[in-house]
Amino acid sequence: MTTRHDTTNPPSTPSAGPALPAVFVSHGAPTLLLEGGPACDFLAGLGPRLGRPRAVLCVSAHWETDEPAVSAATRPETIHDFSGFPRPLYEMRYPAPGSPDIAGRVRTLLAAAGFGCSIDPGRGLDHGAWVPLKLMYPGADLPVLQLSVQPHRDPAHHLAVGRALAPLRDEGVLVLASGSAIHNLRALRWGGNEPEAWARDFGAWMDRSVSEGATEALVGYRRVNPNGAKAHPTDEHLLPLFVAL
Repeated sequence: MTTRHDTTNPPSTPSAGPALPAVFVSHGAPTLLLEGGPACDFLAGLGPRLGRPRAVLCVSAHWETDEPAVSAATRPETIHDFSGFPRPLYEMRYPAPGSPDIAGRVRTLLAAAGFGCSIDPGRGLDHGAWVPLKLMYPGADLPVLQLSVQPHRDPAHHLAVGRALAPLRDEGVLVLASGSAIHNLRALRWGGNEPEAWARDFGAWMDRSVSEGATEALVGYRRVNPNGAKAHPTDEHLLPLFVAL
């Protein structure tokens, strides 16, 4: 899903060209990289569609902190934050450079909006970042940094974080929010070929709501949509969407 909104906040650094969209992707299981299929094809085509940004700020569902945090490693390590998967996944690396300078810019923007933000110089790239990026930008030659989510805070908090970071779009930084449009592993029927009706309906509602700019409904998705709580028993995999939104 992509969303493109005008911002009235002028960038404090020279513009790198037309404003980039903010993007939300479902990163799937790490085995996505081994299995192929339509999701892989989509992500592989997404990078060329978006072009080459100055850097990528990935908001991953797999980095949770009490308050916003941004990574500032010069050479972020590839984090294999999963277990029980095929050995080839643990041998994969995404050796992209980091960007301490842009991490500082992220903290400045958040501070101006009243948010505290710590800088983590040792944080690497979890699979919410490197799985989609390995398909989107396989050369691993773009600077990548991560922003955490706050699972104890609501969607409105993450929407406000995203608004504070909107000037990055005018500065050549791609905001890549990575989570899942639907994330209920207990309800997942392994090996099934067709989605459950409730999951299909919720996904269609999400797509329609984003396309129509129904921000209030999306922020209140648990209250507005009858399948919201089932689609997301916990919020963390949908919270990146609101930063992009």
